[in-house]
Amino acid sequence: MSTPLRIRRSLRLKLFIAFLLIIAVGVLTLLVAALALGPSLFDQVLVGMMGPGAERMADLADPQMTRMAQAIIQAFWVSATRALLISACMATVTAVAVSLFISKRIVIPLQSLLAASRRIAAGRYSERVSDNQDDELGALAVQFNIMATELEAAERRRVALIGDVAHELRTPLSTIEGYLEGLLDDMVKPNAETWAVLHDEVGRLRRLVQDLQELSRAEAHQLSLHPTSIAPMELIAQAQARIAPQYADKDIGLTTDVAPTLPAVKADRDRALQVLINLLGNALHYTPKGGAVSITAHLANDWGDGQESGVVFCVTDNGVGIAPEHLPHVFERFFRVDKARSRTLGGSGIGLTIAKTLIEAQGGRIWAESDGLSRGATFSFTVPPATSAFSPLSASLISNGSNPIHS
Repeated sequence: MSTPLRIRRSLRLKLFIAFLLIIAVGVLTLLVAALALGPSLFDQVLVGMMGPGAERMADLADPQMTRMAQAIIQAFWVSATRALLISACMATVTAVAVSLFISKRIVIPLQSLLAASRRIAAGRYSERVSDNQDDELGALAVQFNIMATELEAAERRRVALIGDVAHELRTPLSTIEGYLEGLLDDMVKPNAETWAVLHDEVGRLRRLVQDLQELSRAEAHQLSLHPTSIAPMELIAQAQARIAPQYADKDIGLTTDVAPTLPAVKADRDRALQVLINLLGNALHYTPKGGAVSITAHLANDWGDGQESGVVFCVTDNGVGIAPEHLPHVFERFFRVDKARSRTLGGSGIGLTIAKTLIEAQGGRIWAESDGLSRGATFSFTVPPATSAFSPLSASLISNGSNPIHS
């Protein structure tokens, strides 16, 4: 007999035994109380019905009549006791049947949950259980199905991640392998151009490994966060100074619109700058030559949960835009709107995922907006005000350096 089967039978047996004990205690209490209290209560009621002179009349009564009265009382108590015992037996049988039914109704949903959990453990993540009961077992079934759905989604993401990583590694490795074979066969000259291509491909592999490490640590909450009070204008100025040469090389305008009266925000300076540079890098890649990108910051009108308003940072471009069906997925790992274009540009496709994790770890949120293809896009994120409490995640994070993100 398997262990799960023993558990199921044991649970049903325990429930049934518990019901039997309740029944036995109830029946025993009924019999003891009836037999112990019945005679005295009967005598009291009888005397009360006969009136105050009942005892004196009993002394003057005919002995034969007395014996007859005693026989009648005895017959009454025998009949009452038998009726009580028969009723108790019938009640016990009925209660046992009801107990079996109730224990079965309780155990069967648990058996279904147990069987489904075994199938999920075996890799069948599509398993679901019936959740049509309007009680705690139904609520348990609902939560079980939610858990199964999340596990199924996580498994799909895991499989997709393995495939995406393999694909990302295959392209630079194939290039490196081709050039090395050409060098060995004297088909490719070992000149500066060749070494530059190999260096670029090795750098691409290195960036991918760094991004994967960053993503793993970010999702495991193993990144150090050191919140400080930062002026939004100062943060934007630093990001603009770092990326301005790249914008100049591509002839893309970069403008800012930040009110000097904005309140300070509380965030990790390096991580917030990392996110902002990532968004500016994305805008640079997806905006054609001669385009324009703007950075704005304004006070959030509704921070939610009764907290103070935070600051919203927005990076807006007039580039290729994002189709509506792609907007919910832009922060997923390795998701690309245009896979061929993104790979040509050298991005790993996980920069936005890291950015989302970093912002949420600091108590903010991040989202994307676009009116459609060829109509540009806006990436925005919020940062809590300096007066609000910092995310509790930062208290348990493990130290790690801040590396640039390549999306």
